[in-house]
Amino acid sequence: MTFLATIQCGTVCFKHLQAILFDKDGTLANSHDFLWNLGQKRARLIDAQIPGVQEPLLMAFGLNGPTLNPAGLMAVGSRLENEIAAAAYIAEMGRDWVEARTIARSAFQEADRVFKRKADHTPLFEGAISLLRSLAKAQVKVGILSADTTANVQDFIERYELGALVSSGVGTDAGPGKPDPTLFYRACAELGVEPKATLAIGDSAADGEMARAAGAAGWIGVTWGWTEPFSLQGADTLATHFADIQVFDEAA
Repeated sequence: MTFLATIQCGTVCFKHLQAILFDKDGTLANSHDFLWNLGQKRARLIDAQIPGVQEPLLMAFGLNGPTLNPAGLMAVGSRLENEIAAAAYIAEMGRDWVEARTIARSAFQEADRVFKRKADHTPLFEGAISLLRSLAKAQVKVGILSADTTANVQDFIERYELGALVSSGVGTDAGPGKPDPTLFYRACAELGVEPKATLAIGDSAADGEMARAAGAAGWIGVTWGWTEPFSLQGADTLATHFADIQVFDEAA
């Protein structure tokens, strides 16, 4: 095993690292406004067919007035989890389950057509490129591991021309999502690294639980992604800016 770098954040050092796995939405990508608008559109489309379900759906999605709960369903859950949750509220209004799933899926697809390319609406946070370049200089492999779909992760990499800096993009499709460690193992396999030499960087407790379950080198919790305060209990350390994360090449 070849160890390449030490990452320091605050007073905490993570040594002998081969790779970093970043979350996308709320960590690399500024997604708050897009997810809020998407949740509103999904709820309105469903309410047009099932009157009275809009407000409960917004609460379930984690939308409270103009804010989005950073630990809520839209922010943390996969597309499939959001769709199933929406279908459950539809079923509660008396619709059969198959019909409820069909209505939810149709509304989600229509919302996608309205907003089209997600990557266009979720720009990189300031400072992200600088950190990614520092990792590349230290020859640390980088992957993105997201609750978003794999197609959206890959499109995000393409949209912001990250191909030279990010070697793997793994999303949550039909299988288990975070905090199940399966995706972490898959991302490490794509990068050709060991989980114990891989650091997770993300903005939700699910990132931390996943990293621990996978036997990762650790988890840096980041706090810059959302407008509402939230707790990241269990993180090895917290970063409030990308500049808090320093890269040291152990071969230098």
